[in-house]
Amino acid sequence: MQKLELKPFEFKGDYINGEFVKAKSPNGEWQIVSPANLKDKIVQVSFQNSHVDEACKAARQAYKGWASLSLEKRKEYLLKLKAVFAAGVDRMAELISRETGKPLWETKTEAAGLANKIDITLEHSLKLVAEERIKNALPGVDGVIRYKSRGVMAVVGPFNFPAHLPNGHIIPALIMGNTIVFKPSEKTPAVGQLMAEFIHEAGFPPGVFNLVQGQVEVGKRLVQSDKVDGVLFTGSYEVGLRIKQDTLEHYWKILALEMGGKNTTVVWDDANLEKAVYETITGAYLSSGQRCSGTSKVVLHKSIRDRFLENFHEAAKKISVGHWSENVFMGPLISAESVDKYTRFQEIAKREGAECLMRGKQLSLDYEGYYVTPSIYLIDKPNPDSMYQKNEIFGPNVAVYTTDDFDEAMDIVNMSGYGLASALFSSNRELYERALLEARVGILNWNRTTNGASSRLPFGGMNKSGNDRPSAHFAVQYCSVPVASLEDETQFDAQKLFPGIQYSFKA
Repeated sequence: MQKLELKPFEFKGDYINGEFVKAKSPNGEWQIVSPANLKDKIVQVSFQNSHVDEACKAARQAYKGWASLSLEKRKEYLLKLKAVFAAGVDRMAELISRETGKPLWETKTEAAGLANKIDITLEHSLKLVAEERIKNALPGVDGVIRYKSRGVMAVVGPFNFPAHLPNGHIIPALIMGNTIVFKPSEKTPAVGQLMAEFIHEAGFPPGVFNLVQGQVEVGKRLVQSDKVDGVLFTGSYEVGLRIKQDTLEHYWKILALEMGGKNTTVVWDDANLEKAVYETITGAYLSSGQRCSGTSKVVLHKSIRDRFLENFHEAAKKISVGHWSENVFMGPLISAESVDKYTRFQEIAKREGAECLMRGKQLSLDYEGYYVTPSIYLIDKPNPDSMYQKNEIFGPNVAVYTTDDFDEAMDIVNMSGYGLASALFSSNRELYERALLEARVGILNWNRTTNGASSRLPFGGMNKSGNDRPSAHFAVQYCSVPVASLEDETQFDAQKLFPGIQYSFKA
């Protein structure tokens, strides 16, 4: 097999006040190696903690000028960025594939979505924050609802969608008049830098967008900075909780925390099984299970259990796993630690009494990387205290439950403490409406997998999955502050004084 010839990515440093700046006194460095090919050494990254304050200062200084621009002028900048995004789809897709290992067909969709997010925000989402005038909000006085920017927004990105998910915060924040300091995941710094290069090419004013690379300490300094007015985060529950704790005394900061899921698909006795099996395969194993909306649990009606499992198991065994440049369905996990976690949780599942229908194991392929096979475990009895049943694994693993009691199915949906997404396969709309009421999730799909989302809808969850700040279509709302105004253009009327006031104006 012909090997790809890939060049190392040129590290330019942090992007502060319109310039790339390398660390003069680095506090640390690390190397990024592709999880799909450990011989593909992508980039050597160094970081400097003090750059966080410099970036926040630049964003603060740029804020007034950017916020003062008209909405139409900010649109012009974003439309220039849209053109840059569109021209850079292939470059971005290949880099995402190298850093994450996701197949190229999948990353091309992510890269194309960057420009689409701008269109959707400008054409649809801005309607949510349009100015509204209320006649006679008080007798004889009009009211106006307007939305203005918040200030400096820290965007903390994940590795699994290293361009699309940060972009989902950045675009709404920019159009509303906020400035940005973006910290990409330490697992995908090259994609973060390329985002900064694209924004630089679009010609945004210095300081409007800034990038800082780093690990835990850089992230901590960023979210705790007194120059930051909001933190927009996508990632794990554990990191989101730390951000909440780190900003506990910063009550003025808006936090938009999207923190993963333990998502359930329910397949009932009247479902279209051919469709349900296929959709659940994609829900469970797309992106090697490394999606916050991925399917972790499947609840099967007792009467269709055997037929579903037979087809699901056969399809899972035939999933192709390989390098991102090949036409495969699954790439690798992101790291050796992820492989260890995936393996460890399978052992936990067996210790807790789950039956292994398909064991997930590490693969040795032509390209050395963190490749694993899918896994399926059968659960005899739901247990909300089970480590395996309640924790997000972030790998291609599915736990399968059986019941003919819809109340029990809803209990299984809700028992993990997460509440991002769920799916119901059934032709019975009454069951769907029950699920809408009873499932404690922010996303409920009918006859479609838990995976995938529309930017024209809100994206967020309940409980451990978030803090009631849904993203996607609704992101413009947490990137803005509603301002109420009473506008009184009437003349002063001395006959309408409140009782007890002796008022005589002397000209």
